[in-house]
Amino acid sequence: MTALAPPLSGTNRTPLAFALAALAAVALIAANTGGPRLGYAVVIGGVAGVALYHASFGFTAAWRRIVTEKRGGGLRAQFLLILLTSAVAFPLIAWGASFGMPTGGFVFPFGIATAIGAAMFGLGMQLGGGCASGTLFTVGGGSTRMVVTLAAFVAGSVAATPHMHLWGQLPALPAYSLVASLGPVLAFAVTAVVLGLIALWSVRVEKAAHGSLAEPRRTESVLTGPWSPMLGALAIALVGIATFIVLGRPWGITSGFALWGAKILQELGVTVTDWPYWQWQKGALDASVFADATSVMNFGVILGAMAAASLAGKFAPVWKLSTRDLLTAIVGGLLMGYGARLAYGCNIGAYLGGIVSGSLHGWLWLVFGFAGSLVGTRIRLKLGMG
Repeated sequence: MTALAPPLSGTNRTPLAFALAALAAVALIAANTGGPRLGYAVVIGGVAGVALYHASFGFTAAWRRIVTEKRGGGLRAQFLLILLTSAVAFPLIAWGASFGMPTGGFVFPFGIATAIGAAMFGLGMQLGGGCASGTLFTVGGGSTRMVVTLAAFVAGSVAATPHMHLWGQLPALPAYSLVASLGPVLAFAVTAVVLGLIALWSVRVEKAAHGSLAEPRRTESVLTGPWSPMLGALAIALVGIATFIVLGRPWGITSGFALWGAKILQELGVTVTDWPYWQWQKGALDASVFADATSVMNFGVILGAMAAASLAGKFAPVWKLSTRDLLTAIVGGLLMGYGARLAYGCNIGAYLGGIVSGSLHGWLWLVFGFAGSLVGTRIRLKLGMG
C-alpha cells in the first residue's frame, strides 16, 4: 500500500531545509526580476525535480535497457508522458489564443545539422550517464560525477554557438506541424497510433526475450519515494502542461546552459555578442539569469531533486571519481551540449517538446537520437560501464 506521509526519520534534514529555502528564494528573486510567471516556473521546475528523482525518470537508461536487457517499460512510460501532455498541448496550440491563452509549440526544420546534433546528443547521454533532465535531477540528488557532466554540458553548449550560422546553411526539410496541418484531434490520433505501434513492438521484444513483461516498480511513498514509472509519467506530464499554461510554450532545458556559458565567457572578457547566434539575444545576455524562464526552471529542477533526495535520506555526495568516470562525464557532457544546440534542444526540448508540439522534427530527433544512443550504449559496454 502506498504511504502518503510516512515517518521522516531517515530524512537528511539539513539539505532538505537548504533546498526548500533556496527554492523559495529563487522563486521570489525570479518573480521580482521577471514577473510572477517566472516565480511559478521555479515552482514547476521544483515539482519536476521531485518527480524525476522519485521516479528515476530518465530517457538515457530507458533507451539503454531496451537494447541491453530487452526491457521496454521505460519507453512505454515515456510514451504515456507524451500522450498525456499532447492531449492538452495540441488543443492549447490550436485554440488557446481564442480564449486568452496564446500558446506556441516548438516547430522547427530538420536537416543535416539537426540529425548530426541529435546523434551527438544520444551518444553523449550514454557516456555522460544522463540526458539533460537526468543531469539536472542527479546533480540535485548529490551526484558529483554529474556535476562534471553538467559543467561540460554548459561548455559544449556555448562552444556550439559561434558556429550555428554555418551549420544553419546545410540542407534541411521545412518545418511541419501536425497540429496546423491536421487539426489537434487528428494530430493526436496520429501521435497515439505511432506511439502505440512502437509500444507494441517493445512489448513483443520484451516477451520474446523474457516470456513476460517485467513487474513495474510500485510507488512506496508519495513523499519519500520511490515512485512507479507511471506516477512519474503523470507528474511530469503535469509539469509539461503547467509549462504550456504559464510560459505559453513547451518545457525546455538546454538553451539555459548555452546562456550560462555565454555569461561566463563575457565575464572572462570574451565578446560573445560578435557571434551571430548571440546578436539577436543581447537582451538575455545583459539581463539577470533570473529573468530567463528556462534557467530558473532548471534551478527549480536541481533544488526539487535535492529536496526529494533529502526526503528519501539519500543525499550523500561521493567526492571520489575514477579517471574513467571523469573522462566519460566530460566527453559525454561536451557531446550533449554541442549536439543539443545543433538539434534545437535535448530529449526534453527537442524530442518531448517537439512531439507534444505536433512537430515532425521531434519524431526525426527521436530516430537520430536513438541511433546515437545505440552507439553510446555499445561504447559503454566496451568500457565496462554496463
